[in-house]
Amino acid sequence: MVFSYSCNDHAPEIVFFDLETTVPKRVGDRFWVLEFGAIVVTPHKLNEVESYTTLIKPKDLSVVALKSTRTDGITRKAVENAPSFEDVADRIFGILNGRVWAGHNIQRFDCLRIKEAFEYINRPPPLPVGIIDSLRLLTQKFGRRAGNMKMASLASYFGMGQQKHRSLDDVRMNLEVVKHCATVLFLESSLPNMFESKWYESPSIVTRSRSNGKSPCKEETSRKSPPSTLGNRRTVPYARGSLGKVTERVKGLLCKAQGQPPLQQLLKHSHSLLR
Repeated sequence: MVFSYSCNDHAPEIVFFDLETTVPKRVGDRFWVLEFGAIVVTPHKLNEVESYTTLIKPKDLSVVALKSTRTDGITRKAVENAPSFEDVADRIFGILNGRVWAGHNIQRFDCLRIKEAFEYINRPPPLPVGIIDSLRLLTQKFGRRAGNMKMASLASYFGMGQQKHRSLDDVRMNLEVVKHCATVLFLESSLPNMFESKWYESPSIVTRSRSNGKSPCKEETSRKSPPSTLGNRRTVPYARGSLGKVTERVKGLLCKAQGQPPLQQLLKHSHSLLR
C-alpha cells in the first residue's frame, strides 16, 4: 500500500495496536478478543500522544482458560467483569479509524480479528489510511540476526527483557524495537566495512508467514499466532530503552520521501536520527 505525506501538521497519526485473543480449538471456531491495547504516536517525532487498553469479556466465557500458561496471561477470572466488545467498540473505532495502523504481524492477524469483531456486532469496522507491519518491514530491512523475527526474540536481542504478551506493553515494546533497529542500520550504513557481517537477509529465513505448513513453534500456538491449519493464511481484508532518545530529532523524516510508509522511511533514512 502506498500513501503520501506532506510536511504539515495534518499528516495522519500512527497507531500501534495489539490484540490478545483466544485460540480456537477446532476448525470453524471463532477467535474472541480478550484484550485491546494501542498507543497513538505523532508521525514526525513518534511522540506518544494517546494510549488506551481494555480487557474484553467474550460472549462465551468458557472459551477462556481458567489458568493461563503465562505468568501475566489472561484468565477467565480476569475478564469475567470486563466490558464486552460491543461496550468498547466506539472507543476502539475512534482510536483506529483514519490512522496509519502499525504492529507486529498485524496484516495476517490483528487486522483480521478487528474486522471479524466488528462484523460480529453488525457494525462497519474502522479503516486505516495505511498499514505498517513491522514483521514484514524488519524481515526485509533487519534480517535474521536476532535468530527469528518474533517480537520476543527481537526484544531479547536488544536487552529489553521478556515480552509480556499483554497488549499495551507489547505495542510499546514494538515501537522500541523499531527505533533500535533503525539505529543499528544507521551505524552499518555509515561504516559498512567495520560492521560487515554474514547475517544479511537470506531466502532461507523462516517466519510465520513462510512456514509453509511446517509444525508451528511454541509461539505459533499462542493467541497471537494460531496454527496455520485454522485458516490463518487468508488475505488481508483491507487495504521506551536506551536508544529511544534518538527519536528526538526525527522531525521532518517523513518529508524526505513522498509516497512511502513512515516507518520504512524511518529505517531508510535512519542516519537522520543521530545528527
